[in-house]
Amino acid sequence: MRVTKKLLLGAVATTAAFALAACAPGTTGGNGDGGEGDGNAPSEITVGVITSETGPLASYGEQYLDGFKAGLDYATDGTGEVDGTTINVEYRDDTGDPDTAVNIAKELIGDGVTILAGSASSGVALAVAEQAAQNQVLFLSGPAAADAITGINEYTFRTGRQSAQDVATAGTFLDDIEGQKVVVFAQNNAFGQGNQAAVEAILGAQGAEVEPVLVAEDVTEFTPFAQQVLAADPDLVFVAWAGATSGAMWQAMSQQGVLDDIPVVTGLGDAATFGAYGEASEQISFLNHYFAGAPDNDVNTAMVEAVEGAGGTPDLFTPDGFNAAIMLVQAISEGDGDVDAMIAALEGFSFDGPKGSLTVREGDHALLQEMYQVRLVADGSGFVPELIETVPADAVAPAEAG
Repeated sequence: MRVTKKLLLGAVATTAAFALAACAPGTTGGNGDGGEGDGNAPSEITVGVITSETGPLASYGEQYLDGFKAGLDYATDGTGEVDGTTINVEYRDDTGDPDTAVNIAKELIGDGVTILAGSASSGVALAVAEQAAQNQVLFLSGPAAADAITGINEYTFRTGRQSAQDVATAGTFLDDIEGQKVVVFAQNNAFGQGNQAAVEAILGAQGAEVEPVLVAEDVTEFTPFAQQVLAADPDLVFVAWAGATSGAMWQAMSQQGVLDDIPVVTGLGDAATFGAYGEASEQISFLNHYFAGAPDNDVNTAMVEAVEGAGGTPDLFTPDGFNAAIMLVQAISEGDGDVDAMIAALEGFSFDGPKGSLTVREGDHALLQEMYQVRLVADGSGFVPELIETVPADAVAPAEAG
């Protein structure tokens, strides 16, 4: 195994999410055979991975799972074992619905599971985090970006970035914004509301006036909302959007002239969205969490090769699954099946991931990581991302929760 408490050596790529299944005494179960990480590791551990395999965020769930599986295989040298403990993974589809996810989590915990991972949806992650605290199990949250997940309880850890890191990266495109008006155009869900709160906390603290334009998730006609943005007469528009309606939203923004008249900053989504902006791409400033050509390190190379070798395509949330696997292996290696010991093993844990050096902040379990400034450039009939600048992790670190 390639993991130590403070350093993941070399090109460690990691992996998967698993579910702790109850078994006969002496083989596996809630806390295994040992307590408080005393070296008496269980012979088996099952980890429950709850994420979107169907529903509006299914593509994000697929990216996460591709990274998780590739990482698990790499971190365990293809054995599926950590220091003699066999890792079993139970994958469950939450369909992007918090109630479904809670029912799955309760079922898994009832079967003796003490490690959960996954969640592409912020609403799902918040609901599962509550279950983790109530039942004292470890939860490695996935791509879900709402800031409220950070520091929500001692059992929940991030394996991806959060909205505050997006907003801070957007701020690196700007000069002094004192007195300027920023409109937050977002979906009216946990993700969008989290972005609104982050813009208010970060750009508002720099003197910006922040006004939200929030859109219900089931809306498919965006013209009235684009007109509302124009009517607000902002100096800057920060767009936070996810899911299948992205293309229709951007089309409405372009048709109504928002991109012609107002500076727009948004996050560059997964590859499926690269063509959604059309010629307006050159008018948008993109912050980015990940694309395969952004980092240049051995871990990223290993992840890309593994995912492509399995028939997949590395994308926006592939490294979140990879990080989850690294953190999972660390927890199992150091924790011997005991939840308190696994928490201690992850707090302050630094490792090399696909995005370079990452650190789990001890106080609130945020995952500190670099971010990217990106442009889209024409490539034949489509567009591809091009790196403008890498933003260091400390320049976009979120304020510590709690």
